[in-house]
Amino acid sequence: MTKDANFIYDQIRFKNSLLCVGLDPDIEKMPSIYIKNQYPLFDFCKDVIECTQDFAIAYKLNVAFFESHGPAGWKQLADVIRLIPENCLIIADAKRADIGNTSQQYASYYFDTLGADAITLHPYMGKDSLEPFLKYREKWSIILSLTSNQGSQDFEFQKLETGEYLYEKVMHTYLDSPYNANLMFVCGATHPSEFIHIRKICPDHFLLVPGVGTQGGELKSIIIKGKNKQGGLLINVSRKITYPEQDSDYRKAVYNAAKNYQREMAAYLYE
Repeated sequence: MTKDANFIYDQIRFKNSLLCVGLDPDIEKMPSIYIKNQYPLFDFCKDVIECTQDFAIAYKLNVAFFESHGPAGWKQLADVIRLIPENCLIIADAKRADIGNTSQQYASYYFDTLGADAITLHPYMGKDSLEPFLKYREKWSIILSLTSNQGSQDFEFQKLETGEYLYEKVMHTYLDSPYNANLMFVCGATHPSEFIHIRKICPDHFLLVPGVGTQGGELKSIIIKGKNKQGGLLINVSRKITYPEQDSDYRKAVYNAAKNYQREMAAYLYE
């Protein structure tokens, strides 16, 4: 199944949602019922997916939480990907990029072997480092542009001689590419004042928006300022859904958290 822009917009309309659920299976945070299992990462993610699939249009798998467990973690990553429903986008949050032949190996692994629909990529080695990913025209390349962490001030907000911020230069550079149709950009919810300007740079591209929830991003402001005519946002929520404060009935708490985010998103989506 090709998960192109029309596919994603159809899911936004069908589910009345912009929710991307982040899967960050942390042994130190997950409920104790999973920790002694043979495959705790898989079992944890399986329950999260089952509880949230009615509200999510995408899942973002943070591969670091699988990598840290070595071969067993990589196996569980592949198994979790196979669990995700066909009507949801699968994002590998891997932040890869390197010289061309190395990037080709990364692209082949994440797209061909694992079957991810999208991957996050860092831009600073230049366009040639990302071209092996971009050539997969039926997959999505998600470029880190304006990230949600405090360190985004260190480089991304540096002013260039042209008068633009570095993050703007990144966006313009990759938009000026023959492969720009299958681009998304990471734009953190912790920078709400930038979203109107970002939409002027890329009015028709999807934005993957981390930073809502634990990092303090405010949902209403992001949706009002960042949506386009069809939505155009994948708003990631990880810890506030997968690690609810009340987890005596863990599955119910996860379900309710995802449902509440979906309802709040729906309220502003067509406002």
